[in-house]
Amino acid sequence: MTLVETNSTSDRLRGLRAWQREAFDEYFRRQPRDFLAVATPGAGKTTFALTLASELLARHVVRSVTVVCPTEHLKKQWAEAAARFGIAIDPEFKNGQGALGRHFVGAAVTYAQVAAHPMLHRNRTEARRTLVIFDEVHHAGDALSWGEAVREAFDPAARRLSLTGTPFRSDVNPIPFVDYVQDHNGVRRCSWDYSYGYAPALADGVVRPVIFMAYSGEMRWRTKAGDELAARLGEPLTSDALSQAWRAALDPKGDWIKKVLAAADRRLSEVRKHTPDAGGLVIATDHESARAYARILRQITGRGATVVLSDDPTASKKIKQFSESDDRWMIAVRMVSEGVDVPRLMVGVYATSTSTALFFAQAVGRFVRVRRRGEIASVFLPSVPVLLEYAGEMERERDHALDRPVNEDGFDPEQDLVDEARKKRDTPDAGDELPFETMESAAEFDRALYDGGEFGGGAPGSPEEEDFLGLPGLLEPDQVAQLLRRRNHEQQTQRRREPEAEARQAPAHEVVAELRRELNGLVGAWHHRTGQPHATIHTELRRACGGPPIAQATAEQVRQRVAKLRAWAVGER
Repeated sequence: MTLVETNSTSDRLRGLRAWQREAFDEYFRRQPRDFLAVATPGAGKTTFALTLASELLARHVVRSVTVVCPTEHLKKQWAEAAARFGIAIDPEFKNGQGALGRHFVGAAVTYAQVAAHPMLHRNRTEARRTLVIFDEVHHAGDALSWGEAVREAFDPAARRLSLTGTPFRSDVNPIPFVDYVQDHNGVRRCSWDYSYGYAPALADGVVRPVIFMAYSGEMRWRTKAGDELAARLGEPLTSDALSQAWRAALDPKGDWIKKVLAAADRRLSEVRKHTPDAGGLVIATDHESARAYARILRQITGRGATVVLSDDPTASKKIKQFSESDDRWMIAVRMVSEGVDVPRLMVGVYATSTSTALFFAQAVGRFVRVRRRGEIASVFLPSVPVLLEYAGEMERERDHALDRPVNEDGFDPEQDLVDEARKKRDTPDAGDELPFETMESAAEFDRALYDGGEFGGGAPGSPEEEDFLGLPGLLEPDQVAQLLRRRNHEQQTQRRREPEAEARQAPAHEVVAELRRELNGLVGAWHHRTGQPHATIHTELRRACGGPPIAQATAEQVRQRVAKLRAWAVGER
Protein backbone atom coordinates (compact mmCIF):
# COMPACT_ATOMS: atom_id res chain seq x y z
CA MET A 1 0.00 0.00 0.00
CA THR A 2 1.44 3.39 -0.96
CA LEU A 3 1.63 6.52 1.14
CA VAL A 4 -0.97 8.21 -1.03
CA GLU A 5 -3.48 5.55 0.10
CA THR A 6 -2.77 5.78 3.83
CA ASN A 7 -2.22 9.50 4.45
CA SER A 8 -5.12 11.90 4.91
CA THR A 9 -5.58 15.24 3.19
CA SER A 10 -4.53 17.04 6.38
CA ASP A 11 -1.35 14.96 6.49
CA ARG A 12 -0.55 15.98 2.94
CA LEU A 13 -1.16 19.67 3.64
CA ARG A 14 0.95 19.70 6.79
CA GLY A 15 4.12 21.74 6.30
CA LEU A 16 3.07 23.39 3.05
CA ARG A 17 3.94 27.03 2.54
CA ALA A 18 1.04 29.47 2.55
CA TRP A 19 1.05 29.94 -1.22
CA GLN A 20 1.11 26.17 -1.82
CA ARG A 21 -1.93 25.67 0.42
CA GLU A 22 -3.75 28.59 -1.27
CA ALA A 23 -3.04 27.14 -4.72
CA PHE A 24 -4.13 23.67 -3.51
CA ASP A 25 -7.40 25.10 -2.15
CA GLU A 26 -8.01 27.06 -5.36
CA TYR A 27 -7.51 23.93 -7.43
CA PHE A 28 -9.95 21.80 -5.46
CA ARG A 29 -12.45 24.65 -5.20
CA ARG A 30 -12.89 24.51 -8.99
CA GLN A 31 -11.39 21.11 -9.90
CA PRO A 32 -10.53 22.24 -13.46
CA ARG A 33 -9.22 19.93 -16.11
CA ASP A 34 -6.41 22.42 -16.85
CA PHE A 35 -4.61 24.47 -14.20
CA LEU A 36 -1.61 26.79 -14.72
CA ALA A 37 0.42 27.64 -11.61
CA VAL A 38 3.06 30.35 -11.96
CA ALA A 39 5.53 30.51 -9.09
CA THR A 40 8.93 32.14 -8.94
CA PRO A 41 11.94 29.79 -9.13
CA GLY A 42 12.72 28.36 -5.72
CA ALA A 43 9.18 28.76 -4.35
CA GLY A 44 8.42 25.03 -4.29
CA LYS A 45 6.44 24.18 -7.43
CA THR A 46 7.48 20.52 -7.27
CA THR A 47 6.16 20.08 -3.72
CA PHE A 48 2.87 21.76 -4.67
CA ALA A 49 2.46 19.56 -7.76
CA LEU A 50 3.20 16.30 -5.95
CA THR A 51 0.87 17.20 -3.08
CA LEU A 52 -1.82 17.77 -5.67
CA ALA A 53 -0.97 14.51 -7.45
CA SER A 54 -1.08 12.47 -4.24
CA GLU A 55 -4.48 13.94 -3.36
CA LEU A 56 -5.91 13.18 -6.82
CA LEU A 57 -4.58 9.62 -6.60
CA ALA A 58 -6.01 9.16 -3.13
CA ARG A 59 -9.42 10.41 -4.29
CA HIS A 60 -9.19 8.05 -7.30
CA VAL A 61 -9.71 11.00 -9.64
CA VAL A 62 -6.66 9.73 -11.56
CA ARG A 63 -4.83 6.42 -11.57
CA SER A 64 -1.59 7.45 -13.26
CA VAL A 65 0.82 10.39 -13.37
CA THR A 66 3.01 11.53 -16.26
CA VAL A 67 5.61 14.25 -15.65
CA VAL A 68 6.92 16.08 -18.74
CA CYS A 69 10.08 18.12 -18.19
CA PRO A 70 12.81 19.85 -20.25
CA THR A 71 15.86 17.66 -19.50
CA GLU A 72 16.93 14.11 -18.68
CA HIS A 73 18.36 15.27 -15.36
CA LEU A 74 15.01 16.68 -14.26
CA LYS A 75 13.32 13.34 -14.92
CA LYS A 76 15.46 11.78 -12.19
CA GLN A 77 14.92 14.75 -9.90
CA TRP A 78 11.13 14.45 -10.23
CA ALA A 79 11.23 10.68 -9.61
CA GLU A 80 13.25 11.17 -6.42
CA ALA A 81 10.86 13.87 -5.17
CA ALA A 82 7.80 11.76 -6.04
CA ALA A 83 9.19 8.82 -4.08
CA ARG A 84 9.00 10.94 -0.92
CA PHE A 85 5.26 11.22 -1.55
CA GLY A 86 4.88 7.49 -2.08
CA ILE A 87 4.42 7.94 -5.84
CA ALA A 88 6.57 5.55 -7.90
CA ILE A 89 7.67 7.37 -11.07
CA ASP A 90 9.90 5.72 -13.70
CA PRO A 91 12.55 8.23 -14.88
CA GLU A 92 14.11 5.68 -17.25
CA PHE A 93 11.03 5.08 -19.38
CA LYS A 94 11.96 4.86 -23.07
CA ASN A 95 9.69 5.19 -26.07
CA GLY A 96 10.91 1.84 -27.36
CA GLN A 97 9.69 -0.15 -24.36
CA GLY A 98 6.04 0.70 -24.96
CA ALA A 99 4.44 -0.35 -21.66
CA LEU A 100 5.27 0.92 -18.18
CA GLY A 101 6.33 -1.50 -15.44
CA ARG A 102 3.39 -2.55 -13.24
CA HIS A 103 5.14 -1.35 -10.08
CA PHE A 104 5.16 2.24 -11.35
CA VAL A 105 2.32 4.74 -10.97
CA GLY A 106 3.66 6.79 -13.84
CA ALA A 107 6.66 7.99 -15.85
CA ALA A 108 8.81 11.07 -16.26
CA VAL A 109 9.56 11.99 -19.88
CA THR A 110 11.05 14.95 -21.75
CA TYR A 111 9.31 17.24 -24.22
CA ALA A 112 11.67 15.97 -26.92
CA GLN A 113 10.75 12.38 -26.04
CA VAL A 114 7.05 13.16 -26.46
CA ALA A 115 7.68 14.91 -29.78
CA ALA A 116 9.51 11.81 -31.07
CA HIS A 117 6.44 9.55 -30.61
CA PRO A 118 3.28 11.45 -29.59
CA MET A 119 0.89 8.56 -30.40
CA LEU A 120 2.70 6.25 -27.97
CA HIS A 121 2.13 8.73 -25.15
CA ARG A 122 -1.45 9.33 -26.27
CA ASN A 123 -2.14 5.61 -26.03
CA ARG A 124 -0.62 5.51 -22.52
CA THR A 125 -2.73 8.51 -21.51
CA GLU A 126 -5.93 6.95 -22.84
CA ALA A 127 -5.25 3.59 -21.17
CA ARG A 128 -5.56 4.98 -17.61
CA ARG A 129 -7.04 8.16 -16.16
CA THR A 130 -3.91 10.30 -16.11
CA LEU A 131 -2.71 13.47 -14.47
CA VAL A 132 -0.09 15.13 -16.67
CA ILE A 133 2.31 17.55 -14.96
CA PHE A 134 4.07 19.90 -17.36
CA ASP A 135 7.25 21.15 -15.69
CA GLU A 136 8.36 24.54 -17.09
CA VAL A 137 5.49 24.33 -19.56
CA HIS A 138 6.79 27.18 -21.72
CA HIS A 139 9.18 24.60 -23.22
CA ALA A 140 6.20 23.01 -24.95
CA GLY A 141 6.36 26.04 -27.25
CA ASP A 142 10.07 25.70 -28.05
CA ALA A 143 9.14 24.47 -31.52
CA LEU A 144 5.80 24.39 -33.27
CA SER A 145 6.17 20.64 -33.77
CA TRP A 146 6.75 20.17 -30.02
CA GLY A 147 3.57 22.05 -29.19
CA GLU A 148 1.57 20.01 -31.66
CA ALA A 149 3.03 16.75 -30.30
CA VAL A 150 2.26 17.69 -26.68
CA ARG A 151 -1.29 18.59 -27.61
CA GLU A 152 -1.76 15.35 -29.55
CA ALA A 153 -0.24 13.17 -26.82
CA PHE A 154 -2.05 14.62 -23.82
CA ASP A 155 -5.35 15.89 -25.15
CA PRO A 156 -7.12 12.81 -23.62
CA ALA A 157 -5.65 13.41 -20.14
CA ALA A 158 -8.13 13.47 -17.25
CA ARG A 159 -6.25 16.36 -15.59
CA ARG A 160 -3.39 18.60 -16.70
CA LEU A 161 -1.27 20.70 -14.32
CA SER A 162 1.09 23.22 -15.94
CA LEU A 163 3.95 24.74 -13.95
CA THR A 164 6.35 27.54 -14.77
CA GLY A 165 8.53 30.09 -13.05
CA THR A 166 8.82 32.18 -16.23
CA PRO A 167 5.38 32.44 -17.89
CA PHE A 168 6.64 34.24 -20.96
CA ARG A 169 8.54 33.46 -24.12
CA SER A 170 10.60 35.61 -26.47
CA ASP A 171 8.65 34.27 -29.45
CA VAL A 172 4.96 34.00 -30.29
CA ASN A 173 4.54 30.21 -30.24
CA PRO A 174 1.42 29.44 -28.18
CA ILE A 175 1.89 27.13 -25.21
CA PRO A 176 -0.42 24.08 -25.34
CA PHE A 177 -3.27 23.89 -22.79
CA VAL A 178 -2.66 27.49 -21.70
CA ASP A 179 -5.45 30.06 -22.08
CA TYR A 180 -4.80 33.46 -23.65
CA VAL A 181 -6.97 36.51 -22.97
CA GLN A 182 -7.10 39.45 -25.36
CA ASP A 183 -6.32 42.82 -23.80
CA HIS A 184 -7.61 46.25 -24.88
CA ASN A 185 -4.82 46.49 -27.46
CA GLY A 186 -5.83 43.25 -29.10
CA VAL A 187 -2.79 41.40 -27.73
CA ARG A 188 -3.42 37.92 -26.37
CA ARG A 189 -1.74 37.39 -23.01
CA CYS A 190 -1.14 34.25 -20.99
CA SER A 191 -3.82 33.67 -18.34
CA TRP A 192 -2.89 31.70 -15.23
CA ASP A 193 -4.96 30.18 -12.43
CA TYR A 194 -2.57 30.96 -9.58
CA SER A 195 0.49 33.22 -9.45
CA TYR A 196 3.15 33.67 -6.80
CA GLY A 197 5.81 36.14 -7.90
CA TYR A 198 9.31 36.95 -6.72
CA ALA A 199 8.28 40.06 -4.76
CA PRO A 200 5.74 38.33 -2.47
CA ALA A 201 8.04 35.30 -2.17
CA LEU A 202 10.85 37.61 -1.03
CA ALA A 203 8.56 39.28 1.49
CA ASP A 204 7.56 35.84 2.82
CA GLY A 205 11.16 34.73 3.17
CA VAL A 206 10.58 31.93 0.64
CA VAL A 207 13.38 33.09 -1.69
CA ARG A 208 16.67 34.91 -1.26
CA PRO A 209 17.27 38.54 -2.17
CA VAL A 210 19.74 38.97 -5.02
CA ILE A 211 22.52 41.55 -5.25
CA PHE A 212 23.82 42.03 -8.80
CA MET A 213 27.46 43.07 -9.13
CA ALA A 214 27.98 44.72 -12.54
CA TYR A 215 31.46 45.12 -14.04
CA SER A 216 32.44 47.43 -16.89
CA GLY A 217 35.90 48.03 -18.36
CA GLU A 218 37.95 48.91 -21.43
CA MET A 219 37.97 46.36 -24.28
CA ARG A 220 40.33 46.35 -27.26
CA TRP A 221 40.27 43.90 -30.15
CA ARG A 222 41.57 43.35 -33.68
CA THR A 223 39.13 42.43 -36.46
CA LYS A 224 39.81 39.83 -39.12
CA ALA A 225 40.54 42.72 -41.47
CA GLY A 226 43.35 43.82 -39.14
CA ASP A 227 41.62 46.91 -37.76
CA GLU A 228 42.09 47.65 -34.07
CA LEU A 229 38.96 48.78 -32.24
CA ALA A 230 38.24 49.73 -28.65
CA ALA A 231 35.13 50.32 -26.58
CA ARG A 232 34.20 50.70 -22.96
CA LEU A 233 31.68 48.19 -21.65
CA GLY A 234 29.08 50.04 -19.63
CA GLU A 235 28.80 53.08 -21.90
CA PRO A 236 26.36 53.69 -24.78
CA LEU A 237 27.53 51.66 -27.78
CA THR A 238 26.18 50.59 -31.13
CA SER A 239 24.75 47.06 -31.17
CA ASP A 240 27.78 45.73 -33.08
CA ALA A 241 30.30 47.39 -30.78
CA LEU A 242 28.40 46.23 -27.70
CA SER A 243 28.24 42.65 -28.96
CA GLN A 244 31.98 42.54 -29.67
CA ALA A 245 32.95 44.28 -26.42
CA TRP A 246 30.73 41.85 -24.48
CA ARG A 247 32.30 38.83 -26.12
CA ALA A 248 35.79 40.26 -25.60
CA ALA A 249 35.00 40.57 -21.89
CA LEU A 250 34.01 36.89 -21.73
CA ASP A 251 37.06 35.74 -23.71
CA PRO A 252 39.13 33.53 -21.35
CA LYS A 253 42.32 34.99 -22.85
CA GLY A 254 41.53 38.45 -21.50
CA ASP A 255 41.73 39.88 -17.97
CA TRP A 256 38.06 40.87 -17.56
CA ILE A 257 36.71 37.41 -16.83
CA LYS A 258 39.74 36.59 -14.67
CA LYS A 259 39.16 39.66 -12.48
CA VAL A 260 35.43 38.99 -12.22
CA LEU A 261 35.93 35.32 -11.32
CA ALA A 262 38.44 36.37 -8.67
CA ALA A 263 35.97 38.91 -7.24
CA ALA A 264 33.18 36.31 -7.24
CA ASP A 265 35.41 33.86 -5.40
CA ARG A 266 36.20 36.51 -2.78
CA ARG A 267 32.47 37.04 -2.35
CA LEU A 268 31.97 33.29 -2.01
CA SER A 269 34.62 33.18 0.72
CA GLU A 270 32.72 35.86 2.64
CA VAL A 271 29.42 34.00 2.27
CA ARG A 272 31.02 30.74 3.42
CA LYS A 273 31.95 32.38 6.75
CA HIS A 274 28.24 32.11 7.61
CA THR A 275 27.26 29.25 5.25
CA PRO A 276 30.24 26.87 5.05
CA ASP A 277 28.85 24.75 2.20
CA ALA A 278 27.78 27.71 -0.02
CA GLY A 279 28.61 27.10 -3.68
CA GLY A 280 29.11 29.15 -6.82
CA LEU A 281 27.97 28.62 -10.40
CA VAL A 282 29.49 30.05 -13.59
CA ILE A 283 27.10 30.00 -16.56
CA ALA A 284 29.29 29.84 -19.67
CA THR A 285 28.53 30.36 -23.35
CA ASP A 286 30.07 27.16 -24.72
CA HIS A 287 32.09 24.10 -23.76
CA GLU A 288 35.46 25.55 -24.68
CA SER A 289 34.90 28.60 -22.47
CA ALA A 290 33.59 26.43 -19.63
CA ARG A 291 36.79 24.39 -19.56
CA ALA A 292 38.91 27.55 -19.77
CA TYR A 293 37.03 29.12 -16.85
CA ALA A 294 37.67 25.96 -14.84
CA ARG A 295 41.40 26.38 -15.40
CA ILE A 296 41.18 30.03 -14.27
CA LEU A 297 39.31 29.06 -11.10
CA ARG A 298 41.92 26.43 -10.33
CA GLN A 299 44.60 29.15 -10.53
CA ILE A 300 42.52 31.39 -8.24
CA THR A 301 41.44 28.81 -5.66
CA GLY A 302 43.97 26.02 -6.00
CA ARG A 303 41.04 23.62 -6.42
CA GLY A 304 39.24 22.10 -9.37
CA ALA A 305 35.70 23.03 -10.39
CA THR A 306 32.89 20.69 -11.46
CA VAL A 307 32.34 21.16 -15.19
CA VAL A 308 28.91 20.06 -16.46
CA LEU A 309 28.58 19.67 -20.23
CA SER A 310 25.39 18.77 -22.05
CA ASP A 311 26.93 15.92 -24.06
CA ASP A 312 28.37 14.27 -20.94
CA PRO A 313 26.37 11.13 -19.99
CA THR A 314 27.47 11.63 -16.38
CA ALA A 315 26.15 15.24 -16.23
CA SER A 316 23.22 14.41 -13.93
CA LYS A 317 25.49 12.46 -11.61
CA LYS A 318 27.94 15.39 -11.46
CA ILE A 319 25.17 17.85 -10.57
CA LYS A 320 23.90 15.55 -7.82
CA GLN A 321 27.40 15.01 -6.41
CA PHE A 322 28.07 18.76 -6.42
CA SER A 323 24.73 19.42 -4.72
CA GLU A 324 25.60 17.03 -1.90
CA SER A 325 29.22 18.18 -1.47
CA ASP A 326 30.78 21.38 -0.14
CA ASP A 327 32.88 22.06 -3.26
CA ARG A 328 33.22 25.70 -4.19
CA TRP A 329 32.45 26.00 -7.91
CA MET A 330 30.43 24.42 -10.70
CA ILE A 331 30.62 25.57 -14.35
CA ALA A 332 27.93 24.77 -16.88
CA VAL A 333 26.66 25.84 -20.28
CA ARG A 334 22.92 25.21 -20.28
CA MET A 335 22.51 22.16 -18.07
CA VAL A 336 21.48 24.14 -15.00
CA SER A 337 19.71 27.10 -16.58
CA GLU A 338 16.43 26.05 -14.98
CA GLY A 339 14.73 23.46 -12.83
CA VAL A 340 17.84 22.01 -11.22
CA ASP A 341 17.61 22.21 -7.45
CA VAL A 342 21.00 23.00 -5.89
CA PRO A 343 19.95 25.15 -2.90
CA ARG A 344 23.52 25.80 -1.74
CA LEU A 345 24.26 27.90 -4.86
CA MET A 346 24.62 31.43 -3.50
CA VAL A 347 27.11 33.13 -5.84
CA GLY A 348 26.82 33.23 -9.62
CA VAL A 349 28.73 34.57 -12.62
CA TYR A 350 26.67 35.30 -15.73
CA ALA A 351 29.49 34.62 -18.22
CA THR A 352 27.34 34.06 -21.29
CA SER A 353 26.31 36.28 -24.19
CA THR A 354 22.76 34.92 -24.15
CA SER A 355 20.54 37.97 -23.79
CA THR A 356 16.92 36.78 -23.64
CA ALA A 357 14.75 37.72 -20.68
CA LEU A 358 13.65 34.10 -20.39
CA PHE A 359 17.17 32.69 -20.08
CA PHE A 360 18.25 35.42 -17.65
CA ALA A 361 15.28 34.75 -15.38
CA GLN A 362 15.93 31.01 -15.47
CA ALA A 363 19.62 31.49 -14.74
CA VAL A 364 19.05 33.82 -11.78
CA GLY A 365 16.44 31.35 -10.52
CA ARG A 366 19.28 28.95 -9.69
CA PHE A 367 20.41 31.22 -6.84
CA VAL A 368 17.20 32.18 -5.07
CA ARG A 369 16.30 28.83 -3.44
CA VAL A 370 16.41 29.65 0.26
CA ARG A 371 17.34 27.26 3.07
CA ARG A 372 17.14 29.67 6.00
CA ARG A 373 16.20 33.30 6.45
CA GLY A 374 18.91 35.86 5.95
CA GLU A 375 20.70 34.18 3.05
CA ILE A 376 21.76 36.54 0.25
CA ALA A 377 22.53 35.61 -3.35
CA SER A 378 25.15 37.49 -5.36
CA VAL A 379 25.26 37.41 -9.17
CA PHE A 380 28.16 38.94 -11.12
CA LEU A 381 27.50 40.15 -14.66
CA PRO A 382 28.80 42.43 -17.41
CA SER A 383 27.56 46.03 -17.53
CA VAL A 384 25.38 45.42 -20.56
CA PRO A 385 22.20 47.55 -20.75
CA VAL A 386 19.80 44.67 -21.41
CA LEU A 387 21.19 42.64 -18.47
CA LEU A 388 21.10 45.67 -16.16
CA GLU A 389 17.46 46.23 -17.09
CA TYR A 390 16.59 42.60 -16.34
CA ALA A 391 18.44 42.82 -13.02
CA GLY A 392 16.66 46.03 -12.09
CA GLU A 393 13.26 44.53 -12.84
CA MET A 394 13.57 41.33 -10.81
CA GLU A 395 10.33 42.06 -8.97
CA ARG A 396 8.26 43.02 -12.01
CA GLU A 397 5.66 40.51 -13.18
CA ARG A 398 6.07 39.31 -16.77
CA ASP A 399 3.71 37.40 -18.99
CA HIS A 400 3.64 35.63 -22.32
CA ALA A 401 2.03 37.78 -25.00
CA LEU A 402 1.05 36.71 -28.49
CA ASP A 403 0.31 39.08 -31.40
CA ARG A 404 3.02 41.56 -30.38
CA PRO A 405 2.76 44.76 -32.42
CA VAL A 406 5.50 45.43 -34.96
CA ASN A 407 6.80 48.77 -36.12
CA GLU A 408 6.10 50.47 -39.44
CA ASP A 409 8.80 48.45 -41.20
CA GLY A 410 7.21 45.20 -40.04
CA PHE A 411 10.14 44.52 -37.70
CA ASP A 412 9.50 42.65 -34.47
CA PRO A 413 11.75 44.29 -31.83
CA GLU A 414 12.16 41.00 -29.93
CA GLN A 415 13.09 38.87 -32.93
CA ASP A 416 16.80 39.31 -32.23
CA LEU A 417 16.20 37.78 -28.80
CA VAL A 418 14.36 34.88 -30.38
CA ASP A 419 17.24 34.25 -32.77
CA GLU A 420 19.69 34.41 -29.88
CA ALA A 421 17.67 31.90 -27.87
CA ARG A 422 17.67 29.43 -30.74
CA LYS A 423 21.42 29.50 -31.30
CA LYS A 424 23.18 26.29 -30.36
CA ARG A 425 26.05 27.25 -28.10
CA ASP A 426 26.82 23.98 -26.40
CA THR A 427 28.39 21.83 -29.09
CA PRO A 428 31.46 20.14 -27.62
CA ASP A 429 34.70 22.01 -28.09
CA ALA A 430 33.23 24.15 -30.82
CA GLY A 431 31.89 27.35 -29.33
CA ASP A 432 31.40 30.45 -31.45
CA GLU A 433 34.62 31.47 -33.14
CA LEU A 434 35.30 35.08 -32.30
CA PRO A 435 35.29 37.24 -35.44
CA PHE A 436 38.23 39.09 -33.94
CA GLU A 437 41.20 38.69 -31.64
CA THR A 438 40.90 40.05 -28.12
CA MET A 439 43.91 42.23 -27.42
CA GLU A 440 42.94 43.62 -24.03
CA SER A 441 40.02 43.39 -21.62
CA ALA A 442 40.07 45.13 -18.25
CA ALA A 443 37.44 44.76 -15.53
CA GLU A 444 36.23 47.64 -13.41
CA PHE A 445 33.53 47.46 -10.76
CA ASP A 446 30.66 49.53 -12.10
CA ARG A 447 27.73 49.30 -9.68
CA ALA A 448 25.65 47.05 -7.48
CA LEU A 449 21.94 46.60 -8.17
CA TYR A 450 19.47 45.67 -5.47
CA ASP A 451 15.73 46.13 -4.99
CA GLY A 452 15.43 48.33 -8.08
CA GLY A 453 18.21 50.68 -6.94
CA GLU A 454 21.82 51.19 -8.02
CA PHE A 455 24.70 51.68 -5.61
CA GLY A 456 28.41 52.43 -5.60
CA GLY A 457 31.02 52.14 -8.29
CA GLY A 458 34.80 52.14 -8.31
CA ALA A 459 37.95 50.59 -9.69
CA PRO A 460 38.89 46.97 -8.90
CA GLY A 461 40.07 46.74 -5.33
CA SER A 462 38.52 50.11 -4.48
CA PRO A 463 36.86 50.60 -1.08
CA GLU A 464 33.46 50.62 -2.82
CA GLU A 465 34.03 47.22 -4.42
CA GLU A 466 35.42 45.73 -1.24
CA ASP A 467 32.37 47.03 0.67
CA PHE A 468 30.03 45.05 -1.56
CA LEU A 469 32.20 41.94 -1.74
CA GLY A 470 32.43 41.99 2.05
CA LEU A 471 28.71 42.24 2.79
CA PRO A 472 27.81 39.78 5.55
CA GLY A 473 26.50 36.49 4.19
CA LEU A 474 23.39 36.57 6.39
CA LEU A 475 21.13 39.63 6.31
CA GLU A 476 17.40 40.21 6.08
CA PRO A 477 16.26 41.93 2.84
CA ASP A 478 15.47 45.22 4.60
CA GLN A 479 18.86 45.12 6.35
CA VAL A 480 20.57 44.78 2.96
CA ALA A 481 18.66 47.78 1.62
CA GLN A 482 19.45 49.91 4.68
CA LEU A 483 23.13 49.01 4.58
CA LEU A 484 23.44 49.78 0.86
CA ARG A 485 21.61 53.10 1.19
CA ARG A 486 23.80 54.16 4.12
CA ARG A 487 27.01 53.31 2.27
CA ASN A 488 25.77 55.06 -0.85
CA HIS A 489 24.98 58.19 1.18
CA GLU A 490 28.42 58.13 2.80
CA GLN A 491 30.12 57.83 -0.59
CA GLN A 492 28.10 60.71 -2.07
CA THR A 493 28.80 62.89 0.96
CA GLN A 494 32.52 62.23 0.67
CA ARG A 495 32.47 63.09 -3.03
CA ARG A 496 30.69 66.39 -2.38
CA ARG A 497 33.15 67.43 0.35
CA GLU A 498 36.30 67.39 -1.70
CA PRO A 499 35.43 67.59 -5.40
CA GLU A 500 37.93 70.34 -6.16
CA ALA A 501 40.74 68.69 -4.19
CA GLU A 502 40.11 65.38 -5.95
CA ALA A 503 40.10 67.14 -9.31
CA ARG A 504 43.48 68.74 -8.54
CA GLN A 505 45.08 65.54 -7.29
CA ALA A 506 43.64 62.93 -9.66
CA PRO A 507 44.79 62.46 -13.26
CA ALA A 508 42.34 63.74 -15.85
CA HIS A 509 41.32 60.27 -17.05
CA GLU A 510 40.46 59.20 -13.50
CA VAL A 511 38.32 62.30 -12.98
CA VAL A 512 36.41 61.61 -16.21
CA ALA A 513 35.98 57.93 -15.31
CA GLU A 514 34.58 58.85 -11.87
CA LEU A 515 32.17 61.36 -13.40
CA ARG A 516 31.02 58.79 -15.96
CA ARG A 517 30.30 56.33 -13.17
CA GLU A 518 28.26 58.96 -11.35
CA LEU A 519 26.35 59.78 -14.53
CA ASN A 520 25.69 56.12 -15.32
CA GLY A 521 24.34 55.59 -11.81
CA LEU A 522 21.97 58.56 -12.20
CA VAL A 523 20.91 57.35 -15.64
CA GLY A 524 20.10 53.97 -14.11
CA ALA A 525 17.99 55.60 -11.41
CA TRP A 526 16.19 57.73 -14.03
CA HIS A 527 15.54 54.57 -16.07
CA HIS A 528 13.84 52.91 -13.09
CA ARG A 529 11.79 56.04 -12.51
CA THR A 530 10.67 56.65 -16.12
CA GLY A 531 11.13 53.31 -17.89
CA GLN A 532 13.20 54.99 -20.62
CA PRO A 533 16.13 52.90 -21.99
CA HIS A 534 19.59 53.97 -20.85
CA ALA A 535 20.67 54.88 -24.39
CA THR A 536 17.62 57.15 -24.85
CA ILE A 537 18.40 59.01 -21.63
CA HIS A 538 22.01 59.58 -22.72
CA THR A 539 20.78 60.87 -26.09
CA GLU A 540 18.36 63.32 -24.44
CA LEU A 541 21.10 64.59 -22.12
CA ARG A 542 23.44 65.15 -25.05
CA ARG A 543 20.69 67.01 -26.91
CA ALA A 544 19.99 69.18 -23.85
CA CYS A 545 23.60 69.94 -22.93
CA GLY A 546 25.40 69.69 -26.27
CA GLY A 547 28.81 68.16 -26.75
CA PRO A 548 30.06 64.87 -28.17
CA PRO A 549 29.06 61.30 -27.25
CA ILE A 550 29.86 60.31 -23.67
CA ALA A 551 33.01 58.43 -24.69
CA GLN A 552 34.54 61.69 -26.02
CA ALA A 553 33.02 64.12 -23.48
CA THR A 554 35.28 66.19 -21.23
CA ALA A 555 34.96 66.24 -17.46
CA GLU A 556 33.09 69.56 -17.58
CA GLN A 557 30.67 68.26 -20.22
CA VAL A 558 29.93 65.19 -18.10
CA ARG A 559 29.39 67.44 -15.04
CA GLN A 560 26.84 69.43 -17.04
CA ARG A 561 24.93 66.25 -17.86
CA VAL A 562 25.03 65.15 -14.22
CA ALA A 563 23.63 68.53 -13.18
CA LYS A 564 20.96 68.40 -15.88
CA LEU A 565 19.80 64.95 -14.81
CA ARG A 566 19.67 66.03 -11.16
CA ALA A 567 17.54 68.99 -12.27
CA TRP A 568 15.16 66.65 -14.11
CA ALA A 569 14.86 64.59 -10.93
CA VAL A 570 13.42 67.59 -9.03
CA GLY A 571 11.09 68.60 -11.85
CA GLU A 572 13.24 71.25 -13.53
CA ARG A 573 13.71 71.26 -17.28
